[in-house]
Amino acid sequence: MPIMNFESPWMGEDHRIYADSVSRFLEDNWVPRIPEFMQAGQMPRDTWNEAGAAGLLCASMPEEYGGLGGDFGHEAVVSIETARSNVSGFGGSMHSGIIAPYVLHHGTEEQRKRWLPKLTAGDLVGALAMTEPSTGSDVQAIRTHAVREGDHYRLTGSKTFITNGQNADLILVACKTDRDQGAHGVSLLAVETHGLNGFRRGRNLDKIGYKAQDTSELFFEDCLIPADNLLGGNEGQGFYQMMSELPQERLLIALHAIGAMERAIDDTIAYCKEREAFGKPIVHFQNTRFKLVECRADVLATRCLIDACIVAHLKGELGVDRAAMAKFWATDIQGKVMDECLQLFGGYGYMMEYPIAQLYADARVQRIYGGTNEIMKELASRSL
Repeated sequence: MPIMNFESPWMGEDHRIYADSVSRFLEDNWVPRIPEFMQAGQMPRDTWNEAGAAGLLCASMPEEYGGLGGDFGHEAVVSIETARSNVSGFGGSMHSGIIAPYVLHHGTEEQRKRWLPKLTAGDLVGALAMTEPSTGSDVQAIRTHAVREGDHYRLTGSKTFITNGQNADLILVACKTDRDQGAHGVSLLAVETHGLNGFRRGRNLDKIGYKAQDTSELFFEDCLIPADNLLGGNEGQGFYQMMSELPQERLLIALHAIGAMERAIDDTIAYCKEREAFGKPIVHFQNTRFKLVECRADVLATRCLIDACIVAHLKGELGVDRAAMAKFWATDIQGKVMDECLQLFGGYGYMMEYPIAQLYADARVQRIYGGTNEIMKELASRSL
């Protein structure tokens, strides 16, 4: 039992059982392979089918579409347990917590029946292609465009920083279907990549952290996409669709921060009890104890904030402002806690063979993706 672990108010017995199952699967199957995943720069494609068979995918999707019939709390469990296990190469939150809800909430009935069962099984791997080389958080400025030609759209453009980019075979691509309408001209096209002419995966990007995560460049050169793959069936709905799903995406980022911080503190406390200096374990030094207690207080306070957001989200009451505050607060605290924990490891904390070094490196991007923390503060300030 992790030192930092405690029951959250949104967790029922089924969530606790599910958490134990997810944790056991990760520890038994993927944790021993972390060095392999990091060396390869991605997790093998068949790990997605393993995840599907183990029930790690699309836990909140309705059973009628092949899902597990759970709620967002089950997605939260996967995010936290994955972070605690330090299996940073698994893009399950993107796949299950972002792509599947897009299809469920905004897709047509035919699209839900076609894609959700395959996403749950891991037969399809999902990705969201929003960011472009020349645009960051400004979704309205995207240049990728799609022109309707009979029963197809001709899609042209490029994307970058795409999570699951090397493995993904169902990619929701934000594009302009009307370049004169600004945000109202944005649509989401579901691109099925298998055998698609004109589709090309670029580099698996070399990042500071998340070394086992396939974050990629993607290129679309006159790709013909069936018109039936327009998410929801109506043009110009993409910006609304993305904005409505972003609160959950930001909450998932905050949840990952919680799991990673709890793992870091558990590891650091254990190390401080074993590591000796001047004839005694360093946990006996007052400065060490004070730093550890400060970190635990920071994580406990953050956990309470995120728990309150999950309760609100389960009721359908989580607004854009609160989700933005949760994201920037949790990830700012994550950076602080990782730095304090690494310092207590001394020189060993700087060695990548120690999980704390990986956790430290992985934490930095949390303040960037999903909308930078500066953008989060701007969004939250609009509610003042």
